[in-house]
Amino acid sequence: MPITAGLRQEITFLHAQVCQALADPKRILILYALADGPRRVTDLAEILSLPQPAVSHHLKVLRERGLVVANQEGTAIYYALADERVIQALDLLRDVLRARLAQHAELVRQFSEEEEK
Repeated sequence: MPITAGLRQEITFLHAQVCQALADPKRILILYALADGPRRVTDLAEILSLPQPAVSHHLKVLRERGLVVANQEGTAIYYALADERVIQALDLLRDVLRARLAQHAELVRQFSEEEEK
């Protein structure tokens, strides 16, 4: 079944929403912290040295975008990655960034050599 233009647009919109959720460095730190296993808001706040209300807000955004899930155990709510592949995606983006930084470093080196002539 071919993908219609409307469906393609909806998928692209959802993709952009996930990317928007990843656009905040604190949310990326939260996701990496959750890679070690489920955690409570208070645990994340302590680990990341962030105010608890800020962590709660970021978790809300990540939940709305389907990147984390919440599970209640007694009176505690534990947050976990919705899909472990999120970390693989973040790691891949870091690899791309690392390659770009290496290219920029090479340009800076070449520029510096030209300046010294």
